[in-house]
Amino acid sequence: MLTLEYELLEDLKEELSATDPKFKPELIKLKIKNAIREVKRARNYPKHYTESAIVEDLENYYSNIRNIALFDYNMIGAEGQSSSSENGTSRNFIDRDKLFSGIIPLSRTGR
Repeated sequence: MLTLEYELLEDLKEELSATDPKFKPELIKLKIKNAIREVKRARNYPKHYTESAIVEDLENYYSNIRNIALFDYNMIGAEGQSSSSENGTSRNFIDRDKLFSGIIPLSRTGR
């Protein structure tokens, strides 16, 4: 798992530090961990799945995990909002659930 987490962290640090002068790596690290947990929950791995099989499977969801972590990072301070308007600039946020598109549960009964 650390390899996936590390790769995501390094990629997002590079991207965000270039565009956000207030970037805090510790915050994106938390968002990455949470995104991984949420994708694991969405996949609903059967009990017989080993940790190494889960890690290997999660590699297929790199983009989903990255996008969820980035979305959550960008929503810091705007939690619960679906849109925002300030000084003539209007923003609409995507539905976070759409970031889970393509993540199909493996089991219907849970762990």
